[in-house]
This record gives sequence, C-alpha cells and structure tokens, in this order.
Amino acid sequence: MTDRFDLVCVGVAIVDSIIRGFDPEPVSAGGFRAASASLRVGGDAVNQAVAAAALGMKTRIVCALGQDDAGELIASALRRGGVDTGLVQFKQDAATPVTTMFVRPDGSRRSITVDSRALGFHPERDPSFLRGAGALLLGSLFRAPFDDPAAILTLLRAAKAEGVPVYADTKLPNFRALTLDELAEALPLIDCVTPNEAEAAHYTGKSAPEDAAEVFLGYGVGSVLLKLGERGCYYRDADTELRLDAFSVPAVDACGAGDNFIAGFAAERLRGAGIEDALRFANACGAICTTAIGASAALQSRQQVLDFLAAHPTEGIIQKL
Repeated sequence: MTDRFDLVCVGVAIVDSIIRGFDPEPVSAGGFRAASASLRVGGDAVNQAVAAAALGMKTRIVCALGQDDAGELIASALRRGGVDTGLVQFKQDAATPVTTMFVRPDGSRRSITVDSRALGFHPERDPSFLRGAGALLLGSLFRAPFDDPAAILTLLRAAKAEGVPVYADTKLPNFRALTLDELAEALPLIDCVTPNEAEAAHYTGKSAPEDAAEVFLGYGVGSVLLKLGERGCYYRDADTELRLDAFSVPAVDACGAGDNFIAGFAAERLRGAGIEDALRFANACGAICTTAIGASAALQSRQQVLDFLAAHPTEGIIQKL
C-alpha cells in the first residue's frame, strides 16, 4: 500500500554557506573578513518540507543529492526535522549544490549558486509518489528540474490525475530562462502560484502586484499569492482579492521566509482553513522565520504560530479589495 502524506515537496536541495557582515576591503592579497559564517541546509523543497513537518504535517520530500558530505548534511537535517526521506535520490557521480549567501544587516541577501541540473534529477519520470498526497509543493518553478516545459507538464498532469492540488513557488532564472508562454499548457494545472514581487514582475512584465496577478490568472492559474516582504502579501483568485500587512518582528535573516510562508499556507488550507485564516497564519510563519539565521531555525511548531498570532492581534490585518 502506498504511504499517505499530507504534503509532498519536490525540488532542489542545497547547502547554504551564509556569510554575514562581509567586509569588501581585503586584509591581505586574497583575504577578506566577515562577522560570521555558518552552514545551513536549504533549497525551497527542503525549507518547505522542514517547515511543514514542524507544523505537524506528515511530509515527504522528493529531491536529489550527491553522495558527499553536503548531501549527508541535508539528509540528516531532514530526518531530524521529521521529514520522510525515503525517496531522496543519492547520485554517485554528482555533487550536492552549495550556495554561498551574503546576508546584509537588513536581512536581504545576494548569492552565488551552481547549476543543479548536473544531478540529473527527473521526478516527472515516476510520479507515483503523488498517490494519496494531500498537496504538492513545487519548489521551484523556473529552476531545475522545473526549467523544462515538458517535465513540468508531465508532473502537473500526473498531479491532476491524482486529484492533488499544486502549489508552485517560483524563482528568477539562473542557468535556463523560460517564459510564461512556454508554460502556457502547464499553468492552468497550477492551483496556486507564489512568486515574490521581483519574480512576478520579471515573468509578467508588470510592476504592480494587482497587474502581475492578472497576467497569471489570464494564463489559467487558479490563484496567485504574491510575497511582498516587509509589506506583507497579496492574494487574488477569480472571486477574491486580499492584501495583508506584514507583522513587525526583529528580523535578522530573510532566508527561507517565503518557503515557511508557503508551507504554512498549504498546511492550513489542507487542515480546512479558509483563505483569510490561512493567509494570516502563513504571514506569521514567514515573520517567525526571519527572527533567526537560517531557513529552518526559528519555526518550531503550529502552536508557536498560534501563540504568535494571539500575541499580535492588531498586526497582519487583512484588507478586502
């Protein structure tokens, strides 16, 4: 019998080398200083899976790792986080991707990444892991392995055949660029697309969240959830238009906040919450994530989020548009 999982997270797994307080002035011919450096597991699929498990969801990840120290670091972190790793693929002849991330004092960041296509990860070739899943979290559209229109369409068709709702996070292109036109056949199979403001503007050519959402809906996407950082979020579907303010927290690292946000939204929707309650819960998940360094350090439990919401009754207010 196929195992039943609430959330199945599919996508890239990486190790983040996080550098804070980088001083660009060299102290020697090849030496620089920074305030701190740390290693954290990352990648959208990993961040979302760990967050979902922390929120009490039975969660499985489908990803590829190299048979190396970085891969074992990720696998160990996933297991500690309560994520099922039975379908993690270990590739003997490929290295686990490592991203170097420079974090500014305000929590924003710049990164140096490598091409994860070398892992040869093709989840669309055997989508049987979707049977019985409550929802599919795709992390991330426009990045390997989801920078191939045929692979995207195959997996999304399999999800629809199983009746599994699809939440598709997005990223700006790095090694291969796609347009919405190239994904026109697949986009109507997505129940909710979750870009940030820069990603939405890049793919739609529209700077205003309302206009960007209109473009996605025009391609047949079921709903659009735009992450606006410190300005909260914007939600739009055929019948509903909402904007939420952000919560005020002492942010130290925005890395993974969007992934925690998406996991929180999908988890609450799966529990039966309405859109407004799920959005406010998701906003709280993202805010909590920013209060510690690393994508998976701060969010610990669903009760933590409920307590946070109870302590901030006048923040994260929903505006119906």
